[in-house]
Amino acid sequence: MTDSATGLQPAFDVLVVGSGAAGMVAAITAKLQGLRVIVVEKDTVYGGTSALSGGGMWIPGNPVSARLGIADSREDAKTYMLHEAGPHARPDMIDAFLDNGPEMVGFFEKNTAMQFLPAPVFPDYHPGMPGASQGGRTLYAAHYNGKALGKNIAALRPPIKEMTLFGLVTVSGDEVRHFLRATKSWTSAKYVARVFGNHFMDLLRHGRGMRLTNGGALMARLAHTLYELDIPLWLSCPMQELIVEDGAVAGVRVERAGKLVELHPRHATVLACGGFPHDLARRSKLFPHLQRGGSHHSPAPQGNTGDGLRAAEKAGGRVSNDMAHAAAWVTLSRVPYGNGGYGLFPHFIDRAKPGIIAVNRSGNRFVNEADSYHDFIPALLASEPDGQPGPAFLIADHRAIRRYGLGFAKPFPMPLGGFLRSGYLRKGNTIAELAKAININAARLAQTIAQFNQDAAKGHDTQFGKGSTAYNRFMGDGDHDGPNPCLAPLVQGPFYAVEIVIGDLGTFAGLNTDTVARVTGANGRPIAGLYAVGNDMASVMGGAYPGGGITLGPAMTFGYVAARHIAQEAGRPQGHGADFSNPTTQPT
Repeated sequence: MTDSATGLQPAFDVLVVGSGAAGMVAAITAKLQGLRVIVVEKDTVYGGTSALSGGGMWIPGNPVSARLGIADSREDAKTYMLHEAGPHARPDMIDAFLDNGPEMVGFFEKNTAMQFLPAPVFPDYHPGMPGASQGGRTLYAAHYNGKALGKNIAALRPPIKEMTLFGLVTVSGDEVRHFLRATKSWTSAKYVARVFGNHFMDLLRHGRGMRLTNGGALMARLAHTLYELDIPLWLSCPMQELIVEDGAVAGVRVERAGKLVELHPRHATVLACGGFPHDLARRSKLFPHLQRGGSHHSPAPQGNTGDGLRAAEKAGGRVSNDMAHAAAWVTLSRVPYGNGGYGLFPHFIDRAKPGIIAVNRSGNRFVNEADSYHDFIPALLASEPDGQPGPAFLIADHRAIRRYGLGFAKPFPMPLGGFLRSGYLRKGNTIAELAKAININAARLAQTIAQFNQDAAKGHDTQFGKGSTAYNRFMGDGDHDGPNPCLAPLVQGPFYAVEIVIGDLGTFAGLNTDTVARVTGANGRPIAGLYAVGNDMASVMGGAYPGGGITLGPAMTFGYVAARHIAQEAGRPQGHGADFSNPTTQPT
């Protein structure tokens, strides 16, 4: 078969569909095992959802943290994962993840451009639960100078616009503290000035920022290795369907340069298409708030429409319906633009800060605001007495919004006027005026704030325990002058509110696989030639969210595992790691 776009006879062993972290890890690992690999990507840019993410990778027992002397036993990690996943746990998949995650990190440290940074004081999201860690399980990619990618940086997916300031990502690990303290600390002010100075020089010289952090740094480092290994990456090449012959997946039909091309890898196809955050039909079927008449939003790439899941289902695969949650929920606000459209801002940081609370349409608090973004959404839905999702708001007083910002509205010295004029922010000189502005009962809102203020003054949230866990306190303000880094009364007017909506960072309900990422059919047996990784694979946690990076950590681990298994099946020498000859299949 000849590629009609190039006239060349394809000669490769592994085809990877999708260019996010899972797909790139699978491609790089396979190539380093001596296999010939090609990656096809639906979009005009590479990096997938991974490039938009915070870039955290949750990998218990990783060697990076171990070198700092952080102890993390496999037994503790498994205890925590089983507890978090509960009845949705698959112990075989958890074992495979725990066995291979640290190995993947070591392999990529040794053989690629990946450099991992530890997060030694970043706790698990539920640090009081059995087996939880107080820090060290989450890793990040080290910052990357985009100039090292040369011309290939042009096709790297840019960050979410709403998460940047003048094009610079400002929500980057410990750097957040410098940006929040820039008007109060000379050290932080100099740091921020240097970062922005270099950024503006890059804009003048290169037309874009070159200091990559978070998911951008992760994908740039993986792409650096991908290009260095001469792995072909075809952009604007959407998959149309899998080619099935005698019950096995023999290849893929893709569209390239306006023509249909058949690709037949010698050994395997790996699906890494990013799940289904923009598949409206599957979302309507699996998201409970949509079934109740609510709305849903996702900052994931628009091209992530469930292509991998649908193609695999036609080939005999099954999408898991045994999930605590079908997606990684996130709290979002809509940022209006002059053309009638809007962007989406994920509320990762502001909710935990002193002087900020969340209320539902009844004017009641409903959640520990400092808990994880994933936990926030079920609490909101449970607080609605009629089960109908309604508007909810984050509320801040003047001191809090000027110190921390509120959503897309930035802290001092950035002005607030534009956000007020666009309607993104609502304002009231008094609580009663704010209640009117957001159409909430004024007496109920005043009572809610009065109760919160009484608790905040004492440093103890009697309703929901804001600031009561190590994770809460990590997300709060360590410089806050009060007994609790997450609590301060809302007393200084004017008062501000931003409406929040329900969204996702990616989907959890993926294809059933065995422990080496082979897609399994209705009988629980693997479909020959077909693997699924990343958000195309069913969540290893059964839809639970135990810590920062629980999507990327397993995505990269099982990308590595899949490629290692393909190489072993192809008879390639296994010079590193575990034996993949006896995988566990998905139970029927």
